[in-house]
Amino acid sequence: MNHTERLATLNRIRKFSRLMDTAIGIPGTKFRIGLDPIIGLVPGAGDLVDTAFSAYLIYLATRFKLPPKTLGKMIYNISLEAVIGSIPLIGDIFDAFYHRNWV
Repeated sequence: MNHTERLATLNRIRKFSRLMDTAIGIPGTKFRIGLDPIIGLVPGAGDLVDTAFSAYLIYLATRFKLPPKTLGKMIYNISLEAVIGSIPLIGDIFDAFYHRNWV
């Protein structure tokens, strides 16, 4: 992967992470959420779709050749959120506060 491709991949990772975790500001507060907790509200399929989107980030990260330790942390974060996120109500609250796509 040449320098231009690496920059394009890095920008794609950053934009996608922001979209999923912090794209929407809550008016009157400093709190931000992304599409992740909103998609997670869809019963059953929401958490599965969220996990698939985050798996795409792992795919991009492997193309970017991140260190195995960082990839491991990403996989741990996504796995944790997938398990806790599947619990009704508690999982939805967890989705809003836990930014799994940050490393």
